[in-house]
Amino acid sequence: MTDAIRQWMDKYVAAWTTNDPEDIGALFTEDAVYATRPYDPDPWRGREQIVERWIGSADQPEDWTFEWSLLGSDGDLAFVQGRTSYLDDRPNYENLWVIRLDAHGRASGFTEWFMEQKV
Repeated sequence: MTDAIRQWMDKYVAAWTTNDPEDIGALFTEDAVYATRPYDPDPWRGREQIVERWIGSADQPEDWTFEWSLLGSDGDLAFVQGRTSYLDDRPNYENLWVIRLDAHGRASGFTEWFMEQKV
């Protein structure tokens, strides 16, 4: 699982950088669910909607930096801690991601927990 999540995270950061629909779509299964927060009442459902909403809220690559580390995994679940630093006037965030990977290394489930850093 460690190699699979590292590869997935590398592809995630690349997709975040390019905002290319093919790069984004390649991360997820056809029926994936992407929750932008725990208990999200309106998660992004399916690869097509994930790509559409990602593009609709895309960051520009020159506006942020991101660091991450793998906290652990359990079966097909991985737990990633991240730090997003925006280079403009937006706040920075601490992130916890819960990612469920299928046998092909694509996410079937993604839940993001984010906390604004207090300065």
